[in-house]
Amino acid sequence: MLLKEITSFLDSAIPLSFQENWDNSGLQVGNFDKDISSALVTIDVTREVIDEALAKGCNLIISHHPLIFNGIKQLTGRNFTERMLLTALKNDIAVYSAHTNLDIAGNGVSMKMAEKLGLKNLKPLIPLRNKLSKLVVFIPESNLEKVREAIFAAGAGFIGLYDKCSFTAEGTGSFRAGEGTNPFVGEKGKLHFEKEVRLETVIFSHSKGRIIKALLDSHPYEEPAYDIYALENDIPGAGLGCVGDLTDPVPEKRFLEMLAGIFSAEGIKYSQLTGNGIKKVALCGGAGGQYITDAISSGADAYVSADIRYHSYFEAADKILIADIGHFESEKFSTEILYDLIIKKFPTFAVRFSAVNTNPINYF
Repeated sequence: MLLKEITSFLDSAIPLSFQENWDNSGLQVGNFDKDISSALVTIDVTREVIDEALAKGCNLIISHHPLIFNGIKQLTGRNFTERMLLTALKNDIAVYSAHTNLDIAGNGVSMKMAEKLGLKNLKPLIPLRNKLSKLVVFIPESNLEKVREAIFAAGAGFIGLYDKCSFTAEGTGSFRAGEGTNPFVGEKGKLHFEKEVRLETVIFSHSKGRIIKALLDSHPYEEPAYDIYALENDIPGAGLGCVGDLTDPVPEKRFLEMLAGIFSAEGIKYSQLTGNGIKKVALCGGAGGQYITDAISSGADAYVSADIRYHSYFEAADKILIADIGHFESEKFSTEILYDLIIKKFPTFAVRFSAVNTNPINYF
C-alpha cells in the first residue's frame, strides 16, 4: 500500500482542519509514493520506538504527539527532534502524527477516556465550530450525479456520522458565451437558458482544495458557477473534551481509585474533596487546565485532565473535584483509536501496537 493511501484516509477520518493553529498534525517524514508494508502505533516517537519499528519490519510509525512543532532551518541532530528525524530518514521510516485533531474529532481521545470509564450520554465539553463551509454549485440536470459523486469522493457531504449529505433544487440558469469560449450548451453571442440543478452540501475547510478540483474536473461547463459560504454551525459530536454520566454515582475516593486503575495513574493530583458523590464527569485528554471553568459550567461533579497548574486547583472552590491523572496516562488509549480506524478501513493491512512506554515522567 502506498503511504498516500493511508495518509489521505487519516487526513479525512481525523480532519486536519480540526487541529489547533499551533499544532502540526499530519505527515512528518516520508515520501507519499513510498510503499508501506506495516505500521506501528505509539504515543511518542523515540529512539526505542524507531528501533522497535525496525525490529518488527514496520516502515511507518503513527504517533499521537508530532515530532515537529516548530520550523526547522537546519537538520544537524542538535536536539531530540532533529535526532529522531535523522534516525527516521536514515532508516527510511515514515512518521505520521494525529494530535489535537485526534483530541477534537468525534471519536477522539476524550471520548475514548469516557468509554473506558463507562460514561453514557456523551457530548463535547467545548463544541467545535467555524470549521464548516457550504458549497453551492449549479449543474445541468444530465450531469448532476457525476458531479455529486465526484465531490462526495473528494470529501464533501459529511454531517456527523452521515455521509453523502446534500440538497438539490431545480431551476433555470442563463448565460451568454463570449468570443474565445467553447460552450457546453448554447451558442456564442446568444443568450441561453438551461435547466439546471442547484446542489448544496457541506465541506470541511481542510478538504476545500481537493473538493473544488473534483468539482471543476467533473463539471461540463468551462466556467462552473459555484459559491462557498462560511458556516457557524457546531460540528456534531466534535470538540475539545467531553461530558458524560456514570451509570451509578460513586464516592469521590472510589472515583479516584477507578481512575488510578483504568489509566494506570501512579500519582493522581486532586483538589479538595467536595463531599459529594460523582455522577457527571467532564474529561479532557492532555493539558486541559484552561477548561476547568467549562467543566464547572457543564454541571460536572468531577473534571479529569492533566498538566493542571497549582493555582487552578483553587478554581474548584468546593464546586468540582479536579483530578490530574498525568498527560501520558490521559492519552494512552489514543493508539487504540488509530488502530481501530486503520483496521476498519484496511482490514488486511498489518498494524501493530508499540510495546515501548514512552512516558518521560517517572514517579518516586
